[in-house]
Amino acid sequence: MASQRAAGPPAAQTTIDDLGTPLSEVTFLVVDLETTGASPASAAITEIGAVRVRGGEVLAELSTLVRPPHAVPPAIAVLTGITDAMVASAPEVSAVLPSLLELARGAVVVAHNARFDLSFLRAAATSCGSSWPRGQVLDTLSLARAVLPRPAVANHKLATLAAHLGSSVTPTHRALDDARATVDVLHALLGLIGNQGVTTLEEVLVHSSAVPQAVRAKRTLADGLPRGPGAYLFTGDAGEVLYVGSSADLRTRVRSYFTAAETRSRMAEMVRVASAVDAVPTATVLEARVRELRLIAEHDPRYNRRSRRPERAPWLKLTAEPFPRLSVVRTRRDDAGRPAGDERVAGPAGAVYIGPFARTADAHAAAAAIHQSVPLRRCTPRLPARASPSAAACVLADIGRCSAPCTGGVDVAGYSVTAQRAAASMTGDPGEVVAAATERMSHLAAQERFEEATVVRAALEAFLRGATRAQRVGSLTDVGELVAARRTSSGGWELVCVRRGRLAGTSLAPRGADPRPFVDALTLTAESVPGARPGAPGAATPEESEMVLRWLESDGVRLVSVERPWACALASAAKEGDLAGTLRRSRR
Repeated sequence: MASQRAAGPPAAQTTIDDLGTPLSEVTFLVVDLETTGASPASAAITEIGAVRVRGGEVLAELSTLVRPPHAVPPAIAVLTGITDAMVASAPEVSAVLPSLLELARGAVVVAHNARFDLSFLRAAATSCGSSWPRGQVLDTLSLARAVLPRPAVANHKLATLAAHLGSSVTPTHRALDDARATVDVLHALLGLIGNQGVTTLEEVLVHSSAVPQAVRAKRTLADGLPRGPGAYLFTGDAGEVLYVGSSADLRTRVRSYFTAAETRSRMAEMVRVASAVDAVPTATVLEARVRELRLIAEHDPRYNRRSRRPERAPWLKLTAEPFPRLSVVRTRRDDAGRPAGDERVAGPAGAVYIGPFARTADAHAAAAAIHQSVPLRRCTPRLPARASPSAAACVLADIGRCSAPCTGGVDVAGYSVTAQRAAASMTGDPGEVVAAATERMSHLAAQERFEEATVVRAALEAFLRGATRAQRVGSLTDVGELVAARRTSSGGWELVCVRRGRLAGTSLAPRGADPRPFVDALTLTAESVPGARPGAPGAATPEESEMVLRWLESDGVRLVSVERPWACALASAAKEGDLAGTLRRSRR
């Protein structure tokens, strides 16, 4: 696997465009609030001032009083000059918020002590049944503390900074005046750090006090990384892989780990111990994401929480033995110890699987859903073809929930009919399981046993998810080779070759070029994949196959060639899952 390592400054000079978003292109929304107190839990907004600015030019302003739900405290009235009489005829915050949200669209929100203002704005949005947008925030208080440490200034209050930096507006504890003063402070601070070579939004965010110095010092690890899609690996002093990720733009993504945009504490810890970044450039974003999955599975990085050990994910298995049963397992193998084959029926010839599941509990819930409809045995010993004369039936046999093969209640041929009903539900039409669960839920609901009905529904949903995953992935892994294409934003073609559900290769055909020679080259150079089922050596993991499926099902994808018909049965777990989801949403 080719990779590129960045552990120091690049040999060639980089351009401003390589480093991030130029400040001249960034739209800022500078906000200031007046409130009746210090906490949104007990206080409310009385005035909003906002200035939208880009490249030093004011684009729009908003200034309005806001009627709070309670009286303005006397101390606040003295401080701000805002009285009950002034806000008596003012609009409520619900009438003002839409205008402010429109101004905030696509902008970096700026405030002096931003945590205070944003806490009130988020609370106001929630009270109006909306939400304050999640976006980048720049706090001029934090920036000033980093750029002008004491004793350069006596303190970092807005009035002190405005006077020190020569603001044309004096803060007055009125929202618009203070917002305008904050604009002047922002521009002055940007000018100061601009003299140090900071010319992009990303570099400004690095100067935030929220970024630990140990993290900030590692930002050179991103120097020299390529632009474009790929996977990246943070590595430690001994070369061990600490974290793996992927991105459509490697350099921009890795740079973000050293800015205030990265808020995860474990990532800050990871960056502190990292000594280098390896890059694996790819032709397409899909290949980058697949590379990420494979690298995580290969290296098991301690800072990755997702997909670290996909081979240990639980499956629900219908065993291959004279009297099959359901079993939750971690490895897809038949009962003879060989990799699972293509058999679709239960019995000695091969086991049947659905999954994998996110949790072992989900696999057990799926088994409960099947047991609700099919009287499979639930005991765990391997039973002989002929029952022992001394064997005794269990309680489930006494109540008709098991055909009691342990006592000779059914022979191998008779039991195989029951086993094949379960196998058919797992690999094809799950209607029998769905019908049994639906009947059980209706019965429990009629008795007002709603909690028990919820458990049954959860078990059915777990079964449908596992069966859907197995059926969808199985339909793709049955196809020896599939080639698909999708238009790129530049007018070319993104080409993908899939073999047995595994991404075998990708390439790009440039705009205006005949894509057919690129398709031919891709199929000749793509990875060879043996005809194996998911979980067996050489095959893709189900997670990779599902990722490929999502791409194949995305808008604009065209099939170029396919070795054999690729389809899912009309009566499938996916269809039943869609119906179950619709029913669940309609009951909310």
